Amino acid sequence: MPILRYTLLRLALIAGAFALLWLLGLRGWLVAVVAVVVGALLSYLLLPRQADAAAAVIAERRRRTADSLDEAIAQDAAEEDAIVDGEDRRTD
Repeated sequence: MPILRYTLLRLALIAGAFALLWLLGLRGWLVAVVAVVVGALLSYLLLPRQADAAAAVIAERRRRTADSLDEAIAQDAAEEDAIVDGEDRRTD
């Protein structure tokens, strides 16, 4: 949810910047480029808590994914060791 909230707030800032620039007379593709830059700067200044919350969610998901991957690798290694140990016993 924090990621969605942060994304929607950033889009709102970009849309607001776009509307303001349009009302000020900026037209063409330049209004979109300037609106994105202004929106990015405003989000950096106005949304640090939301950005931190979104980053924390992403970091937690990455940690869980890494943990499950480590677990899968360890299980695979254990199965492989069991197979190798079994083959070694047969050749003795």
